[in-house]
Amino acid sequence: MLTPKRNLLCLSIAVAMSMATAQAWAQSTPADTEADPAAVKTDATDLDRVKVTGIRRGIEGAISVKKDATSIVEAISAEDIGKLPDVSIAESLARLPGLAAQRVAGRAQVISVRGLSPDFSTTLLNGREVVSTGDNRSVEFDQYPSELVNGVTVYKTPDAGLVGQGLSGTVDMQTVRPLSFGERVIALGGRYQRNSLGKAANVDPYGNRFSASYIDQFFDKTLGLSIGYAHTDTPIQENQVGLYEPWSTQNTDSGNRPGVAPGTYFSDGIKALRRTGNSKRDGVMATLQYRPSNAWTSTLDAFHTEAEQVDTANQFEVNLSNYNGGYAPGLNIANPQVNGNDTFTGGTASGVYPLVRGMYNKRKDKIDAFGWNNAFNVGAVKVNADLNYSKATRKELNLESNLQLTPMPQLDTVGLAYRNNDFSQISPGLNYSNPESLFITNTIYGSGYGKVPQVEDELKGARLQASLPMPEALSWFSDLDVGVNYARREKTKHQPEGNINLGPQGDTTIAPDLQYAPVNLGFAGIGYIPAWNVPGAVDRYMQFSPNEDASYLVSKAWTVLEKITTAWMRADIDTQWGEVGVRGNLGVQLQHTDQSSQANYWDGSQPAGSEVRPIDDGKTYNDWLPSLNLAFQFPADQTLRFALAKQVARPRVDQMRASLEFGVDTSTGKPGASGGNPMLDPWRANALDISYEKYFGEKAYVAAAFFYKDLKSYIYTQTRDNYDFSDLVAGYVRPPGMTVPVQTTGTFSAPFNGKGGKLRGLELTASLPLDMVFAPLEGFGIQASATFNDSDVKIKDPESASSVGDGAISLPGLSDRVYNLTAYFERNGFEARVSQRRRSDFIGEIGNFNGNRTLRYVVGENITDAQVSYTFGSGRLDGLSLLLQASNLTNTPYRTYAGSKDRPLEYIEWGRTIVLGVNYKF
Repeated sequence: MLTPKRNLLCLSIAVAMSMATAQAWAQSTPADTEADPAAVKTDATDLDRVKVTGIRRGIEGAISVKKDATSIVEAISAEDIGKLPDVSIAESLARLPGLAAQRVAGRAQVISVRGLSPDFSTTLLNGREVVSTGDNRSVEFDQYPSELVNGVTVYKTPDAGLVGQGLSGTVDMQTVRPLSFGERVIALGGRYQRNSLGKAANVDPYGNRFSASYIDQFFDKTLGLSIGYAHTDTPIQENQVGLYEPWSTQNTDSGNRPGVAPGTYFSDGIKALRRTGNSKRDGVMATLQYRPSNAWTSTLDAFHTEAEQVDTANQFEVNLSNYNGGYAPGLNIANPQVNGNDTFTGGTASGVYPLVRGMYNKRKDKIDAFGWNNAFNVGAVKVNADLNYSKATRKELNLESNLQLTPMPQLDTVGLAYRNNDFSQISPGLNYSNPESLFITNTIYGSGYGKVPQVEDELKGARLQASLPMPEALSWFSDLDVGVNYARREKTKHQPEGNINLGPQGDTTIAPDLQYAPVNLGFAGIGYIPAWNVPGAVDRYMQFSPNEDASYLVSKAWTVLEKITTAWMRADIDTQWGEVGVRGNLGVQLQHTDQSSQANYWDGSQPAGSEVRPIDDGKTYNDWLPSLNLAFQFPADQTLRFALAKQVARPRVDQMRASLEFGVDTSTGKPGASGGNPMLDPWRANALDISYEKYFGEKAYVAAAFFYKDLKSYIYTQTRDNYDFSDLVAGYVRPPGMTVPVQTTGTFSAPFNGKGGKLRGLELTASLPLDMVFAPLEGFGIQASATFNDSDVKIKDPESASSVGDGAISLPGLSDRVYNLTAYFERNGFEARVSQRRRSDFIGEIGNFNGNRTLRYVVGENITDAQVSYTFGSGRLDGLSLLLQASNLTNTPYRTYAGSKDRPLEYIEWGRTIVLGVNYKF
C-alpha cells in the first residue's frame, strides 16, 4: 500500500498544489471562461517572447516540452549550448519524477524508471534505438557526454508510432538541430576537478573536462552544420571494505567455524581496499541539416565516443572459512561478538593467512552511431524516411596478482569489528607494509587469475512513415500516421580466461621500478600496504595464456540475433468538446520478432578434440500493442491526461544466449543443464496512467500522476524438471561402466517466463519560481518531486541467492520512495542551486568477478550537489561564465547488505568532487 511520509518535500509539494488550485480558481471566473481563446493564446505568446537564460531557460524549455506532448512525458532541456544542468545525463535523469539512479564507481549510471530496473526501459538517440557496451541492451549513460546532448525526453506512456519503446519508459536523447538556430554559435567550456580522497598509489585526485561546440548556417539558412567535441579525464578514488557472501549459519551449525556458536550468521571472509585509476572519454557529435524549402528537410547525424577506464584495487584480504592452505593450527575465533539478530559482529581470528592483492581492470569502449533522416511533403502527405546504424565494442583486461608473506606459513591473528554504518575494522598482528616481505607465490588463492572479456553490439535499422490528413467527416482526428520499421541487432560476447602462473624464476618480490607509493588502509584499521604495477608484474614474473576452449569456459561465449519488424497505425486526435480541448492519439503497433542465438556447449562424452559442440535455437512471435493517449485541456491552463496501453520489453540479451553447461548423471542416466534461454517471450504488461497538470504559462507547473501496470509475466531463473534434452543426448556417448540408458528429459536451470503481478505508483511534482507566491523572492525557485511505488511482484533469483537469499524478493530497482528537491536562485547573471536526490532501499544489480550479473540489497541514498556561477552579460567579458560545483557534497557512502542491514557486504566511499569551470559563448 502506498504510504507517503509527511516530510518537508511532501509539504512543499502540497503547498504548491494548494497554490495551483487557488490560481486555477481565480483564473476560472466567469469573465475568464468567456474570454476570447485567441487573446489567451496571444498572452501566452507574449510571455514566450520574454528572454530567459540559465537555469530558468532550461526549466522553461522542459516545461514547454511536457506541456505540448500528447503522451505523459518528463523532459530535460539544456540551459545553453553544451550546458545540461548536471555533470552527466544520468544525474539529470535521476532528478526527474519517477526516475532513480544507482551509482556505479561513484557515478550515477543505472537508471530505474517507475520502480522497474533498466531492463524494462529503452534508450534512443535522436529517436533511434542505440547499442550498448554492456552484456545487456540497457545503456550506460556516462558513455554519452552531457556537453553534446541538447535535451532528453522520457516517454512514460507510449504511442503506436514510438519505435523501440520500453515497458517502464523510453529515454530519447537529442542533439542540436543547427537550422533551429538563427545565427552562428560557438561555445567553449573547461572544468578542473579534485576528489576529496586525495592522491594514492600512482594516481592524483585531479581531473579535467573540456568541450567545444560550433553551430552555423549557410546558403541563406538552407544548410546547417553543428559539430561538438567533449573530453573527460576523471580520477577514480575509492575506499572500500567488503565481506564475503553469503552470510550463513550452515558452517556454524556444523561446527566448522571454531569458536562461533551454532545458529550464528557468519561471513567467510573480509577485505579492505583502495581503488585508484582514471576514466577518460572523448566524444564527437556532428549534424548536417539541409532544408532547401519547407517541403523537404534532410538531416545527417553522426556520433562517436571512446572511453578508457583503468583502475587497480590494492587490497588486504582475510579468508575466515577455516582455509589457510592446510597449515596448522587452523581457524579459531576468540571473544566472538554476536548481536540480538544472531549476527557475528566481531572477535579475534587466529590461524588465518592473509593476502595482499592487486586487482587490475582495463576497459576500452567505443560507440559509433549514424542516422540519415529525410522529411518531405508529397501534396498533403508528410513522408519521413530514416536509415540508422550503430555499433559498440568493449574490450577488457582483468588481472589479479596475489602476494603473501613467506617463508610459508606466516599465520596471523586478526582482530575483527564489523559495522553496518561505517567501515568495518581489521586489525592484523603482522606487518604487511614492507614490499620486500611479500612474495608473488602460489598463495592460498593461487598466484593469480585473468580474463579478457569482449563484447560487440551492432544495430541496423530503416524506417518509412507517412502522415495523411484525415477527412473532414472524421473531425475528431487531424492526421493518420502509418509506418514500418525494420531493425537487425546482433550482439556477441567472448570471455577468454585462465590462471596467471608463476614464471620460471619462481617466488619473487616485486622490483622497486614496478612499485607505486603504498596505499593507506587506515580507514579499515590496517595501515599501509604496497601498491604496484599489476600488468607490469604479470608481464615480468608470470605467464598468462587465456583461452575459451576449456570445459568450464565454452559456455561463456555466445551470439544473440534479433530481427524486429514494427508496423503501426496511429490516428492523431485534435478536437474540442465544448470548452474542453482534446488532443492525443489512438493506434496500434505490431511487432514481429525473430530471435535466435548461436553458442557452444561442452560434451565430455565425445572424443578428445570434439567435445565442443554447437547449439543454435530461437523462435518467432508477434505482439499487438494498442495504445490510447488523451490530453483534456481545461480552462486556466489545466490538463488532465489519460492513457491506456499494452506494453512489452524485450528479454535481457544475456538471458537469451543459447550457451549452457550440460552433463548426464552416469548413475541415473538423467541429463541436466544450466544456461540461457533463446525461447524467452518478452515481459508483457497492461498499463493505465492518469495525470493532472496545472501550468502557469511556461514558467511553472504542478502535477500529480498515478500509474498502474499489470505485468503478465516476469523473467527470472527457474529450475524445471522434465525438460526435453533430446537434441543434446542424441549424440551422447555413454562412458565405460555406465549401465543405465540415457534419458531424454531432465532438469534445466535457466531464465523462464514466470508469474508477474501488479505495480502502481503516485508521482507528485512542482516546479515554481517563488516570486509567484511572494514578489520579493524574485529569482528564487524550487523543483520538487516525490514518488511512491508499490508492487506485489515477487521473484526468485537463484544466481543471487548468496546475497539476496533463496526466497522471494521484490522487484530489482524498486524503491518504495524516491524524492528530489532543487532550490535555486538566479538573478542578474548570478546563479546558485542545491539539489538533493533521495531513494529508499532497493535491490540493485552489480557485476561480480565472474563477469556475471548478481543482485544485492542496497541501502537507500541521499545525494546532495551544489553549484554557483556567474555569467557576464555585457562588456568585454560578455558570454563568459564562471562556476564552482560540488558533487556528492556529504560524501554519502554506498552500502549493500545480505538480507539484514547488520550483515554488511560492501561499504564504499568515493569522496566528494569539487569542480571549477569556465564557459564562453560567442
